[in-house]
Amino acid sequence: MLNAGNYRPPRWLRNPHLQSLLGSSPLRRRRGAQALAATGATNTSHIVDGGNGVRLLGLHSTMPGTTPRALALLLHGWEGSAESSYMQLTAAQLLARGFDVFRLNFRDHGDTHHLNEEVFHSNRIDEVVQAACDVAGRFPARPLVVAGYSLGGNFALRLGLRAPAAGLPLLHVAAVCPVLDPARTMAVMESGLALYHRYFQHKWTRSLRRKRELFPQRNVFDDRTLALGMRGLTRWLVEQYTDFENLDGYFDGYAILGDRLSKLTIPASLLTSADDPIIPVDDFRALRLPDSVTLDIAARGGHCGFLENLRCDGFGERWVAEHLDAAVTHAGAGHAVAVPAFAASVAPSAPIPG
Repeated sequence: MLNAGNYRPPRWLRNPHLQSLLGSSPLRRRRGAQALAATGATNTSHIVDGGNGVRLLGLHSTMPGTTPRALALLLHGWEGSAESSYMQLTAAQLLARGFDVFRLNFRDHGDTHHLNEEVFHSNRIDEVVQAACDVAGRFPARPLVVAGYSLGGNFALRLGLRAPAAGLPLLHVAAVCPVLDPARTMAVMESGLALYHRYFQHKWTRSLRRKRELFPQRNVFDDRTLALGMRGLTRWLVEQYTDFENLDGYFDGYAILGDRLSKLTIPASLLTSADDPIIPVDDFRALRLPDSVTLDIAARGGHCGFLENLRCDGFGERWVAEHLDAAVTHAGAGHAVAVPAFAASVAPSAPIPG
């Protein structure tokens, strides 16, 4: 079983900023697309039900002519998508191990702005839980596992917390560099290397402009609002699109720091790096976790980097695949998993050619 001690990047790859930036580079995106294409998997787009009229788009990947051992639901980071490099590389790793994979786009990610009128925000966990239940209902006779990166790791762990009450047959959660304390992450980005702040600011404002073009009657923010900066723009979003009274309440709404994961009954594996420039490692060391949750801290890796070589192969994707593989093997791969009645009753919509 891979653990953080197995990650030993070459000397030239030990800088955390290089790791973080290369991790989202065009070179890495090409590597992800190539790796997934090389599997020979069939990829089909599906609109899934997020409840209350919410529609989310996901991509189901399967190996033709095989019976999958399990289904892995993958969740991307903020302003990433189902086509992000780490999503495709993880999918390729899991497909090679006999999994089916469902890569879910959050609302307003992956060119899905047209599907819903309201904008995305990080407290929209209910629609992700409902979408996971819809996915489980479409592919019922196999174990379900979930993995996420950065904000997607945060969503994956919150999904794990809610799975029992939702009747979701979830076997294991894997999270890479999950956001724990959003307020602190914001402060770190504001005081650290400006490149990260500019990167997310650019991607988010581009997304909001797209939303405004599609739904001008609902999204009335102007360019002056979009120029507020990350904190000001987030505060504006909270006031306009949420029921939270202030920014602190909004951040607290999706924080999973301290003892908030202590009630997690679904086994989980967490991977982070001591040199993550966005999420301080001491937040991980302060977590109070149940015995069924393991925390793996690598000395290096940056934020969701963990690159191993010039080809941009990733330790993080292999780590996720091995931990999910081990969970399915331990539980008895190949045995049917009971599906909750409400999930089984969700009528699968026809796939969208893609």
